[in-house]
Amino acid sequence: MAEFLHIPVLLNEAVEGLAIKLNGIYVDATCGGGGHSKKIVESLSNDGRLVCFDQDEEAIKASKERLKGFKNVAFVHSNFKDLKNELAKMGITKVDGILADLGVSSYQIDTAERGFSFLHDGPLDMRMNREQTVSAFDVVNGYSEERLKNVLWQYGEEPSASNIVKAIVKARKIKPIETTLQLKEIVESAFPKKVIFGKGGVTKKTFQAIRIEVNGELEILKNAVEDFVELLNSKGRVSIITFHSLEDRIVKNVFKEKATDCICPPKTPICICGHKAEGKLVNKKPIVPTAQEIEKNERSRSAKLRVFEKF
Repeated sequence: MAEFLHIPVLLNEAVEGLAIKLNGIYVDATCGGGGHSKKIVESLSNDGRLVCFDQDEEAIKASKERLKGFKNVAFVHSNFKDLKNELAKMGITKVDGILADLGVSSYQIDTAERGFSFLHDGPLDMRMNREQTVSAFDVVNGYSEERLKNVLWQYGEEPSASNIVKAIVKARKIKPIETTLQLKEIVESAFPKKVIFGKGGVTKKTFQAIRIEVNGELEILKNAVEDFVELLNSKGRVSIITFHSLEDRIVKNVFKEKATDCICPPKTPICICGHKAEGKLVNKKPIVPTAQEIEKNERSRSAKLRVFEKF
């Protein structure tokens, strides 16, 4: 296995956002290469506890290696949508903090065989959990024209979705689209050359949309964030790092609802919903990387951190 390299984004800010208690129970819902996890466990006493989740088995292996010197860490190979149930199996019903970094790791992007990036030629895969059956190949070659267009529009916010999908459908009638560079060339064929050379990155939104569809990322996020808040002890915190507007909007809206008493429509004369706030926003505006961090790690540029504290 190639080394699972990943530079943790907003490392200090995200972990400091948890306001860690020495003997608390914490969860890294997306441990990746173990960067955030290591900083969390270093902040705990021997009585504290950290549970690391990841749906990528290679990430779990890398984190185990990185954290092998710590005895108070447990690892779970699972998507964070199952976090609540998996913790219950371990006898954990409440925790003091949860951190989730929703970005794709540098390892996943840079490993050609994982098929996440148009920068490297590899099979159309994009599965974060390689045990699941549906891959990017199935989405690109098997979805109807209308369904594929909806994926690009909804998850990539791609204004040229219609032209891109027409190019994909035309190409796959001749032969299946099997590699990332094949898909990149097909997507680029839907744009004028001056746009490709002038702006660059015209395939980025398409690859993002297909990745989100393959892994069901947005479908599970709202429920997962709600579970995170429910699991918190009083004064417990959730730190979530997002990398695009769709993710950030979901996290922002869940946190806002959890921090608001009445959620009745604005013109309702009296409250009839009975909704009560469960906590507060630690930062009303998202925390973003400094210029220095962006200079060191360009992939951190779009990151946003939001933190919520339970009453």
